[in-house]
Amino acid sequence: MTQSLPVAIRPITEADRPVWQALWHDYLLFYKTALPQAVYDSTFARLIAGNAGIHGLLAERGGVALGLTHFIFHPSCWKIEPACYLQDLFTTPAARGSGVGRALIEAVYARADAAGAPGGLLADRREQLSGADAL
Repeated sequence: MTQSLPVAIRPITEADRPVWQALWHDYLLFYKTALPQAVYDSTFARLIAGNAGIHGLLAERGGVALGLTHFIFHPSCWKIEPACYLQDLFTTPAARGSGVGRALIEAVYARADAAGAPGGLLADRREQLSGADAL
Protein backbone atom coordinates (compact mmCIF):
# COMPACT_ATOMS: atom_id res chain seq x y z
CA MET A 1 0.00 0.00 0.00
CA THR A 2 1.43 3.33 -0.97
CA GLN A 3 0.57 6.49 0.93
CA SER A 4 0.67 8.49 -2.30
CA LEU A 5 -2.77 7.15 -3.18
CA PRO A 6 -5.69 9.25 -1.91
CA VAL A 7 -7.76 8.15 1.06
CA ALA A 8 -11.32 7.32 0.03
CA ILE A 9 -14.07 7.67 2.64
CA ARG A 10 -17.37 5.92 1.98
CA PRO A 11 -20.40 4.56 3.82
CA ILE A 12 -20.21 1.03 5.18
CA THR A 13 -22.23 -1.42 3.06
CA GLU A 14 -23.48 -4.94 3.64
CA ALA A 15 -20.59 -6.31 1.56
CA ASP A 16 -18.16 -4.75 4.06
CA ARG A 17 -19.14 -7.04 6.93
CA PRO A 18 -15.85 -9.04 7.09
CA VAL A 19 -13.66 -5.92 6.83
CA TRP A 20 -15.82 -3.95 9.26
CA GLN A 21 -15.83 -6.82 11.76
CA ALA A 22 -12.03 -7.10 11.65
CA LEU A 23 -11.58 -3.34 12.17
CA TRP A 24 -14.24 -3.24 14.91
CA HIS A 25 -12.56 -6.18 16.67
CA ASP A 26 -9.18 -4.40 16.57
CA TYR A 27 -10.79 -1.19 17.84
CA LEU A 28 -12.30 -3.06 20.78
CA LEU A 29 -8.94 -4.72 21.50
CA PHE A 30 -7.31 -1.28 21.51
CA TYR A 31 -9.68 -0.32 24.35
CA LYS A 32 -9.27 -3.73 26.03
CA THR A 33 -12.94 -4.52 25.46
CA ALA A 34 -14.73 -7.61 24.20
CA LEU A 35 -18.35 -7.77 23.09
CA PRO A 36 -20.56 -10.78 22.36
CA GLN A 37 -21.28 -11.71 18.76
CA ALA A 38 -24.88 -10.54 19.21
CA VAL A 39 -23.62 -6.97 19.67
CA TYR A 40 -21.50 -7.21 16.51
CA ASP A 41 -24.56 -8.46 14.63
CA SER A 42 -26.90 -5.81 16.02
CA THR A 43 -24.45 -2.96 15.49
CA PHE A 44 -23.73 -3.93 11.90
CA ALA A 45 -27.43 -4.35 11.11
CA ARG A 46 -28.14 -0.86 12.46
CA LEU A 47 -25.21 0.63 10.55
CA ILE A 48 -26.46 -0.60 7.20
CA ALA A 49 -30.20 -0.22 7.86
CA GLY A 50 -30.02 3.51 7.28
CA ASN A 51 -32.97 4.23 9.55
CA ALA A 52 -31.57 3.75 13.05
CA GLY A 53 -29.73 7.08 13.24
CA ILE A 54 -26.43 5.18 13.44
CA HIS A 55 -24.03 5.62 10.55
CA GLY A 56 -20.64 4.23 9.65
CA LEU A 57 -17.84 5.14 7.28
CA LEU A 58 -14.81 3.22 6.06
CA ALA A 59 -11.49 4.74 5.04
CA GLU A 60 -9.64 2.99 2.23
CA ARG A 61 -6.48 3.56 0.28
CA GLY A 62 -5.89 1.50 -2.83
CA GLY A 63 -8.81 -0.75 -1.89
CA VAL A 64 -7.34 -1.57 1.54
CA ALA A 65 -9.49 -0.69 4.57
CA LEU A 66 -7.56 1.54 6.98
CA GLY A 67 -10.13 2.76 9.45
CA LEU A 68 -13.71 3.30 10.46
CA THR A 69 -15.94 5.69 12.28
CA HIS A 70 -19.44 5.33 13.72
CA PHE A 71 -21.58 8.40 14.37
CA ILE A 72 -25.11 9.09 15.55
CA PHE A 73 -27.55 11.94 14.96
CA HIS A 74 -29.77 12.69 17.95
CA PRO A 75 -31.81 15.49 19.56
CA SER A 76 -29.91 17.96 21.70
CA CYS A 77 -30.76 19.87 24.85
CA TRP A 78 -28.35 22.60 23.77
CA LYS A 79 -29.84 23.57 20.42
CA ILE A 80 -32.86 23.09 18.18
CA GLU A 81 -30.99 21.27 15.43
CA PRO A 82 -29.89 17.67 15.89
CA ALA A 83 -26.43 16.92 17.25
CA CYS A 84 -23.86 14.61 15.74
CA TYR A 85 -22.11 12.26 18.15
CA LEU A 86 -18.89 10.68 16.93
CA GLN A 87 -18.98 7.45 18.91
CA ASP A 88 -16.09 5.43 17.48
CA LEU A 89 -12.97 6.33 15.52
CA PHE A 90 -10.27 3.81 14.64
CA THR A 91 -7.39 3.51 12.22
CA THR A 92 -5.08 0.58 11.73
CA PRO A 93 -1.64 1.02 13.29
CA ALA A 94 -0.06 1.17 9.81
CA ALA A 95 -2.35 4.07 8.84
CA ARG A 96 -1.72 6.22 11.91
CA GLY A 97 -0.02 9.51 11.25
CA SER A 98 -1.02 9.48 7.58
CA GLY A 99 -4.17 11.63 7.83
CA VAL A 100 -6.70 8.79 7.75
CA GLY A 101 -8.21 9.71 11.14
CA ARG A 102 -8.47 13.35 10.13
CA ALA A 103 -10.13 12.35 6.83
CA LEU A 104 -12.72 10.28 8.71
CA ILE A 105 -13.48 13.16 11.08
CA GLU A 106 -13.80 15.63 8.21
CA ALA A 107 -16.20 13.24 6.45
CA VAL A 108 -18.37 13.11 9.58
CA TYR A 109 -18.33 16.92 9.77
CA ALA A 110 -19.51 17.08 6.16
CA ARG A 111 -22.33 14.62 6.82
CA ALA A 112 -23.35 16.51 9.96
CA ASP A 113 -23.55 19.75 7.99
CA ALA A 114 -25.57 18.05 5.24
CA ALA A 115 -27.97 16.59 7.82
CA GLY A 116 -28.61 19.97 9.43
CA ALA A 117 -26.51 19.21 12.51
CA PRO A 118 -23.79 21.86 12.14
CA GLY A 119 -21.60 23.24 14.86
CA GLY A 120 -19.28 20.43 15.77
CA LEU A 121 -19.11 16.89 16.96
CA LEU A 122 -19.53 15.33 20.35
CA ALA A 123 -17.16 12.48 21.20
CA ASP A 124 -16.62 10.04 24.05
CA ARG A 125 -12.91 10.58 24.21
CA ARG A 126 -11.49 14.05 23.64
CA GLU A 127 -8.19 12.55 22.57
CA GLN A 128 -10.00 11.00 19.62
CA LEU A 129 -10.51 14.45 18.17
CA SER A 130 -7.52 16.35 19.57
CA GLY A 131 -5.16 13.53 18.63
CA ALA A 132 -6.70 12.83 15.25
CA ASP A 133 -3.57 13.95 13.42
CA ALA A 134 -1.77 11.01 15.02
CA LEU A 135 -4.42 8.71 13.63
